[in-house]
Amino acid sequence: MIEIQHLSKSFQTSDGTVEALRDISLSIADGEIYGIIGMSGAGKSTLVRCINMLERPTEGTVTIDGRDLGSLSDRELRQVRRNVTMIFQGFNLLMQRTCLKNICFPLELAGMQKDKAEQRAKELLEIVGLPDKANAYPAQLSGGQQQRIAIARALATEPKMLLCDEATSALDPNTTHSILQLIREINVRLGITVIIITHQMSVVEEVCSRVAILDDGQVMEEGPVGTVFASPRSEAARRLVFPEGELPELPGEPGERRIRVVFNGALATGTPLIARMAIERQVAANILFASTRSIGEKVYGSMLLGISGGEEKVQIAKDYLQNMKDVLVQEVTEHE
Repeated sequence: MIEIQHLSKSFQTSDGTVEALRDISLSIADGEIYGIIGMSGAGKSTLVRCINMLERPTEGTVTIDGRDLGSLSDRELRQVRRNVTMIFQGFNLLMQRTCLKNICFPLELAGMQKDKAEQRAKELLEIVGLPDKANAYPAQLSGGQQQRIAIARALATEPKMLLCDEATSALDPNTTHSILQLIREINVRLGITVIIITHQMSVVEEVCSRVAILDDGQVMEEGPVGTVFASPRSEAARRLVFPEGELPELPGEPGERRIRVVFNGALATGTPLIARMAIERQVAANILFASTRSIGEKVYGSMLLGISGGEEKVQIAKDYLQNMKDVLVQEVTEHE
């Protein structure tokens, strides 16, 4: 369990004091994939550096498995950091070392024997799907392959937690999807807690179970991904859910009610879901807004629907849609 309590971080600059983080409190369960999302300058990278004490908070505490990291000595912190590893947007591989030697590097620092370190590195190459790249150099790999090697290196010391700081930002959508799949597989297979720092809502939607929206150094919203994205309360969350800008007032039928449908990896089918609902339940829905995309056979994104026919039709629509796996439905009582 990771407990962040009333954490603040300020920096002194030539222009005065900059409050990078302000009174942040979060709880992250063991084995969870947790997203922290915000636009550039929101304080995300500062927060992740405070979690492993690369930056010391100005105020507040970070507690991992009951240990207050702020109270630890430098030696004790080094031991903690073996259990809390990071991957970055820029991969940070050693270009003069082969992939195998990159993965061995943290094991060498930990004093592991060379033959054991190489055996562990080969096992990790298998896990990340690159067993044939042991003797290749980073410059010979694609961006996605380099990130896989970086993930393998991060796993070398058998950590309990993996911090991903914009780890997919430099990758194309298909490669991003494959890296997120790998992270999910590692989370399930090894039971590692994963914290994903990103500005991309699609990343959080695809792989995270819970999310915190960070803006101007503060947590604006926090909770299950589907709930937060289905009904964003804060301006910061609405900017992420509706990157095109605030929705205009959309015309609708008199007495029409609105529901938001969030697809969080729902399986795509031959007949569109809304058309199926009209056929099977005789509920016609007016699609007021849609921002969805398909990744493989799964659908991510959201729709805003207008439902006519009163409470009965609205309830039929909600029951029908909520019966679908990985689909979250919530009535919109105000225009958001």
